[in-house]
Amino acid sequence: MEHNIDRRFKILPKQCQFIEINIYNQWDIILSKYVKELYSGENMKIRVVSSREEISALNPNDRIVHMAFRPSNKDILALVEACPKIEVIQLPKSYRRTVSKSIEMFIGMQRIQLIEGDVWGHRKDINEYYSIPSSVIEKIKELKSEGTPAERIEEKVSRESKLDPEMVAYILNKESLA
Repeated sequence: MEHNIDRRFKILPKQCQFIEINIYNQWDIILSKYVKELYSGENMKIRVVSSREEISALNPNDRIVHMAFRPSNKDILALVEACPKIEVIQLPKSYRRTVSKSIEMFIGMQRIQLIEGDVWGHRKDINEYYSIPSSVIEKIKELKSEGTPAERIEEKVSRESKLDPEMVAYILNKESLA
């Protein structure tokens, strides 16, 4: 068996070398992209899910998920199962109204926040994550350190950053715990 492999490498050494380098480069690119997404400084990531088929392929470490489609009860249960560390499910306003009371109770028991909002200007074809800029998080920290009331912070930051007040409130609470 080894002899056949050696013979094959002797016949096509340049092609094999190219394939080997190409595979390493692809893994390098994939790993560096993944590491950048996980450890990108102060940026907070929102995973945008645009179809129910994407739910099964989610990263189990995703904590904030925006569902850009009208989810059924089954979709939300599948999401909670696929992402055991999930903290927030964000839905557009029109979809938020259609979520059943039983799912709201289930999500509440799992200590998951169900908030309404949108990810303005995000292009999913470029990146599956919407990044909340570190400047927004810094602005929230700055206003909090100045003693600004939470309602005023939510109002001001949501107006300036196009984030919904509920998402700003989540970030505010998350930053106060950190």
